[in-house]
Amino acid sequence: MNYDCLIIDDEEVLARNTGEYFNMFDVKTFVTYSVAEAEAFFKENDASLLLLDINLGDGSGFEFCKKIRESKNIPILFISARNTDDDKIIALNIGGDDYIEKPYSLGVLLAKVRVVLKRYGAGLDSSDSSGADGKVSGTKKEFVDGNLTIDYVNKKVFHSGEEKKLTSLEYSLLKYLTDNANRLITKQEIFDNVWNDKFTSDGTLNVHVRKVREAIEEDPQNPHRIITVWKEGYRYETEEGK
Repeated sequence: MNYDCLIIDDEEVLARNTGEYFNMFDVKTFVTYSVAEAEAFFKENDASLLLLDINLGDGSGFEFCKKIRESKNIPILFISARNTDDDKIIALNIGGDDYIEKPYSLGVLLAKVRVVLKRYGAGLDSSDSSGADGKVSGTKKEFVDGNLTIDYVNKKVFHSGEEKKLTSLEYSLLKYLTDNANRLITKQEIFDNVWNDKFTSDGTLNVHVRKVREAIEEDPQNPHRIITVWKEGYRYETEEGK
């Protein structure tokens, strides 16, 4: 069976209440309270999004995220009472798409989950714009710029012929940057068009930009494709646009 959301949280009352609230507003949700239960869930079911706690009775949410990322490219939102910057950075670096601190507002969390489901459910089809300066096939199935290729149909990214694993959000970020190549894209524009909500922080954006750079830059510490415009935002520079 396919669910919109799987909650993995050993705080049973909070998890159950969150699941009931989501189901009440037509976000089809299943609740598990341990890593073992979540693994059993995926043997017979699937989910479009995960809400994942860090501290679980029988394991670590961080480790479970790494395991899920080996086979699934679905958005993972961490939910945790741990609020250190180190935890947030680790969560994003290992493949998390966002980090929500407990206690959270059910209404705000539902709004965020709906936005993420809408973004990934709608997808990025092959008719989307590809950017003025990258080479695009007649049917706009790919973006090619030097040794970078973005396959719009299969949502895959290749650098020098090697496939690079990106999360759904990282792919969306890269595609938006290349769609708007050779112009300044402000942080707010990225928040509005990639995250589609008002709850994202500069720190979250910076981590995702760094992950994309690691995938497509020859030297991520000295980037030549995704350029930081100090205090403003970013600019993707095509080889022709340099």
